Amino acid sequence: MQSLLNHPRLMDCRRLFLRDYEVWINIGVHDFEKKGEQRVLINVDLYVPLALSTPRADRLEEVLDYDFIRRTVMARVARGHIHLQETLADDLLALMLAHTSVRAAVVSTAKPDVYPDCNAVGVEVFGLKDITA
Repeated sequence: MQSLLNHPRLMDCRRLFLRDYEVWINIGVHDFEKKGEQRVLINVDLYVPLALSTPRADRLEEVLDYDFIRRTVMARVARGHIHLQETLADDLLALMLAHTSVRAAVVSTAKPDVYPDCNAVGVEVFGLKDITA
């Protein structure tokens, strides 16, 4: 994923990320996809203001814990069958943006085993909170 740290509203942020988090989930609209799990790779970028993520005492409580990202992904996946990657990506984006420290997020999902002639098929979505409200 390309960083958005040069975006005017994100220049005071740091980017946290989770790369190629491999999960096996029930996803797809076709009958054969509903009979078993598929491998999906999930990528997440979170943009957190430096004021909320710069440790002064080198303590975990001073930053957004990476475990939040993994736990959130697994909690959504555990809810059951998902028809579309778009639904999964949108749901994950909303959950990431719900964290009070996160100003913006990028989420992508990729199914690497769908076609033999390409690395993956997937979707990416971006969200930015309105910080004027």
